[in-house]
Amino acid sequence: MTEDVSTDRLAEFTKVCSLADLPNVGAVCADFDGRRVAIARDSSGAVHAFDDTCSHAKVSLSEGDVEDDVIECWLHGSGFNMKTGKPTSLPATEPIAVHTVQIEGDDVYVALSDSFKQGEK
Repeated sequence: MTEDVSTDRLAEFTKVCSLADLPNVGAVCADFDGRRVAIARDSSGAVHAFDDTCSHAKVSLSEGDVEDDVIECWLHGSGFNMKTGKPTSLPATEPIAVHTVQIEGDDVYVALSDSFKQGEK
């Protein structure tokens, strides 16, 4: 899933990793503007970016398992849809912020969502 992005459009994005840094299915954590953001590839090959912190237990989501388009928190099993940030299973009830991803060549670029920049959930 590669999308060509103009240089002007990339100005609002920051390179966070390359596609080779990502597992075939799974997530890694990137330090992005002093924040922890999970970058994940789902089972269809799509790349997602979202808060790396579980809204329930405040642990790293990038350490969890990815199945289809859901990441599961390793501690209590809360699931989050990586496209929407909405919880898919308890005990989490609050969503996580989802960020915009662009792929340019082999590089992954991310733009933080407004809610993330403002510290909202």
